[in-house]
Amino acid sequence: MIAAWIGGLSCSIWFYLIAARGRFWRVSTTTGVPLQPESAPVAVIVPARNEADLVGQAILSLLQQDYTGRLRIFVVDDHSSDNTASVVCKTAMDHAERLTLISSAPLPAGWTGKMWALSQGVQHALDFAPKYFLFTDADIVHVPSSITSLVALAQARDLDLVSMMAKLRCSSFAERALIPAFVFFFFMLYPPEWVNSPKHRTAAAAGGDILVRTEALARMGGIGAIRNELIDDCALAREIKRGGCIWLGLTQDAYSTRAYAGFGGIGRMISRNAFYQLRHSVWLLFATLLALTTAYLAAPVALFFGGWATLWGTVAWLLMSFAFWPTLRFYSLSPLWAPLLPIIVLFYMGATLHSAVQYWIGRGGKWKGRVQDTWHAP
Repeated sequence: MIAAWIGGLSCSIWFYLIAARGRFWRVSTTTGVPLQPESAPVAVIVPARNEADLVGQAILSLLQQDYTGRLRIFVVDDHSSDNTASVVCKTAMDHAERLTLISSAPLPAGWTGKMWALSQGVQHALDFAPKYFLFTDADIVHVPSSITSLVALAQARDLDLVSMMAKLRCSSFAERALIPAFVFFFFMLYPPEWVNSPKHRTAAAAGGDILVRTEALARMGGIGAIRNELIDDCALAREIKRGGCIWLGLTQDAYSTRAYAGFGGIGRMISRNAFYQLRHSVWLLFATLLALTTAYLAAPVALFFGGWATLWGTVAWLLMSFAFWPTLRFYSLSPLWAPLLPIIVLFYMGATLHSAVQYWIGRGGKWKGRVQDTWHAP
């Protein structure tokens, strides 16, 4: 009887998620906006720390944009120990008038590295008098129409922020197993339908591809308003939405070239911010693990108990597989990955626990040699 109740609860959760959580599972890259923006100056800010292997392709894609308005690129070298700066200079050798390379000043207390780099890029770009800032990462490659489509959407819908989640690399076995689920969980947390509606408080953005209206950024107090945020993209969206309209979507027009070093590399990527997302709360950690167990793990386990437990468990497993399939299709993967979602969730649960441990031992939020999220004894 207990197994039947748990299986029924899992099934109810999935009925709710599919029917009432902003249709997060419906993957769409269509905005319905024609690519005819009015010319407006755009300043592209690219923070780069030890990105010599990736930044050249990203900068080249920005230099090859078909955008008809004024466009200038500001790359902030965030104390790289490799030859990131020389790669940027070599890539832009014939486009010096369109690119500015900035050497970052020492990191002040209370700032994360990326936010400090973005802030310096914004300050240097103000003389360019941009109508929009595009915040993008050193591993993101943009197709030629990428900026045109972002500006067109911002102008057509009078948006203060437009963010399109770039397509993440999904080539290795570990990436195929785990990356689509990362996107799936992100949109489950932040359904685009809710993010894009002024009636909902939900706000989110995907950090690799964010267009922000200059006036809106100034209104929130600039990058300094979120200077210590680790999940900076969502913090930026939250601040912008307080006084304006934002848009979150998924795109094929921008994609990441960053490769992850097997399961360990992806695990560290998840672990970096997971406990921060839970506000360092043990109770939220416990509640999250319990919710994941009930929603994802209970269904396959219930199959072994027979009767109503098997029925509810089967329905729940089918529903979660159905919801996951559009994301798999976006990444051109076989639908056979869909029933494996409970196993994938086990990995994410382990990474979340690892995130808490890393925080408690003083190694939380580690990125490019920087520890950014640690517990301090009272």
